[in-house]
Amino acid sequence: MAEGFELRKFVAPEFVFGVGSRHLAGRYARNLGSRKILVVSDPGVVAAGWTKDVTDSLEAEGLPFALYTDVTPNPKVDEVMAGVAVYQAEGCNALLAVGGGSSIDCAKGIGIVSSNQKHILMFEGVDMVKVPMPPLICVPTTGGTSADVSQFAIISNPVERVKFAIISKSVVPDLALIDPATLTTMAPYLTACTGLDALTHAIEAYVSTARSSMTDLHAMEGIRLVSKYLLPSIEFPGDVELRGKVMQGSLQAGLAFSNAILGANHAMAHSLGGALDIAHGECNAILLDHVIEFNLPSEPERFEHIASAMGLDLRGMNSRERKTALLKHVRELKKAAGIDRTLNSLGVGRGDVTFFSDHALQDPCMATNPRRASRRDIEVVYEESL
Repeated sequence: MAEGFELRKFVAPEFVFGVGSRHLAGRYARNLGSRKILVVSDPGVVAAGWTKDVTDSLEAEGLPFALYTDVTPNPKVDEVMAGVAVYQAEGCNALLAVGGGSSIDCAKGIGIVSSNQKHILMFEGVDMVKVPMPPLICVPTTGGTSADVSQFAIISNPVERVKFAIISKSVVPDLALIDPATLTTMAPYLTACTGLDALTHAIEAYVSTARSSMTDLHAMEGIRLVSKYLLPSIEFPGDVELRGKVMQGSLQAGLAFSNAILGANHAMAHSLGGALDIAHGECNAILLDHVIEFNLPSEPERFEHIASAMGLDLRGMNSRERKTALLKHVRELKKAAGIDRTLNSLGVGRGDVTFFSDHALQDPCMATNPRRASRRDIEVVYEESL
């Protein structure tokens, strides 16, 4: 069958995009039948004031809530289970996540366990969540992870030193209130990490074996927006218009990857992040050009589209020159964003590569990578990233 006509599904939550949308949390929580809400956030977002904006809107609607803020970057199994204990002890029937991917993924984990009455470790993989979660509203405060619109939850298991993916339509939030104003308090490093995560989402979705014409639309727009506006948004952090463009790019990338899934870049980044507990976006960025170089022979035309969406003019170039131009541009973008560390500088040595490769090959994101990867292929990409 011609490409574009295979069976494909597309899932997305309701979302409200725009400055001030965070203040609608109370109204929507009431509409979803919330009696008492567990608000899941983290200390940094609380300090920035965004959590209070959301809880103020709950109070304005007369809705009681409990606050759970013991969430760290790369949310851990124990944090999810502790959140479940609070949810149950407080008699909650709905969830509201305010923060980046960590707070949102933690809230998803709490919802999964609360409904299904099993430990979070039991849900690893695809379509393992049998009972729907309680209502979940998300207010994302980073322009990158898109956990607020995706059917992914990524949880860290420090005991095994791995991250595991839960992929299910059941973990798509009911509502995302996407407010670009929340990005204005992000530090340059976090802006870079989350922005490059969004860019990786869009690139991987565009070349994924599960892509469709619908995900292509969102992926291309995600690449265009993040490529154009990420660096200016780092330079002018208080500019809501620039932040809004990055937030739009992140949203577009999220709609693309949630449905097209991802590839080797994320599979390998999950393996790194689980062991090292470093920023997910930085893991993706360190690997990005190396994974592109590995995948490019399988989808040369699609990578040319990606280069064009990034603003490169490839006219008059042969295939080798096009490849060189794309890789050079990605490396320059990473460096300009301030992500210039290597795996080596993060303490990774050649002796660690086997452990990382083992886990990357088992990650569900690897299944939709455009080029089939052997163990040695993955080891080589890690080695090139040292």
